[in-house]
Amino acid sequence: MPLDLHSVSAQVHAMGDDLRAHSAGRLDLLEKAVELFKASGSATRFSPASPPNDYRALATDGSHIDVDRHMPVPCALINISKVMLQYGSAPGVRLGSQPRLYATAEELSVGTQADQESQPLTGALMGLRRTVEEVTALAELAEEHADTLLTLGLIDGSLILWSPEFHSYPEHVRRSLLDDGFLPALDRLKAVAERKRLTVAAYISMPRSTTVVNMLPLQEHTQGDYRWMVDRDVFERTLAVGERSGTFPSTSAYVREHYREHATHFYYLKTEQEMARVEVPAWVAEDEALLALTHSLLLDQCRKGLGYPVAIMEAHEQAVIGGHERELFRQMVEEALARQGLDVYTSEKARSKRLRWV
Repeated sequence: MPLDLHSVSAQVHAMGDDLRAHSAGRLDLLEKAVELFKASGSATRFSPASPPNDYRALATDGSHIDVDRHMPVPCALINISKVMLQYGSAPGVRLGSQPRLYATAEELSVGTQADQESQPLTGALMGLRRTVEEVTALAELAEEHADTLLTLGLIDGSLILWSPEFHSYPEHVRRSLLDDGFLPALDRLKAVAERKRLTVAAYISMPRSTTVVNMLPLQEHTQGDYRWMVDRDVFERTLAVGERSGTFPSTSAYVREHYREHATHFYYLKTEQEMARVEVPAWVAEDEALLALTHSLLLDQCRKGLGYPVAIMEAHEQAVIGGHERELFRQMVEEALARQGLDVYTSEKARSKRLRWV
């Protein structure tokens, strides 16, 4: 047995004992945080309006196969889903996905400029490219369904184009992703919203953000370690089911400097199952009607999805690339090379993973 489960079990039980020993102190700290939050004047609460009978939900999601150095040729695949769910007097459904192969040197790099070094499209950078493609696909969906029906465009995750490695990339690489992809897609969504009845939101399940907690003067009023505390801990104790908090601007300097009218704002939404963080661009945050619409329609989507927005759930199902499909992709690449009389090879490490040994 490769994993010593007996040893793991002992360590997990010790962790549980430690958490229990500190639970009373943590509860006191959390109560102080809630008290400070209410005193700050930011503890506003909004009840939802009843959702309209007739509306449409759009969502996109993505999955990818990264460049694998054990493959015989460098290539990658991004699969982007598009989902449309229409409710009310004229119900309708559209489910589908579109894969795209990245294989040329130009496709497998980001920020290509004559006088500046590009970055290979792999790892975290591939994830950022996928996010750009997801938002672009949502813009395409919104343009295809730009009519008088109330429409909610949904993104799974954050509206902030970011990864832990984001600021390690050269500025021209970051701006290439942002200025040539992400922001133009948001421009297109805003253009539809100015003409038709569209609002846009990003839904983050089980958020770990600490933006609001970091605004509180906890260090001045407490002696304990509050680094474990996240925003949702505070809002769990200040919002009733169905309510949303007030809206807060992102504290990211990069967002303030580069996102223009798409600067990210957020609020917390207490559904029947969880506390979610909802992000919206500034042009939604500044329009109370659009903001309230994201609130009521997201709650309705969560009810229809038994706790999670059903349109995002369906988009994930359409986008996901399973283990069997990943293996078939590898075989397709090898067969394509063999048909052209090109060398087909793989590393011994990759070969060993496909074989079973006693």
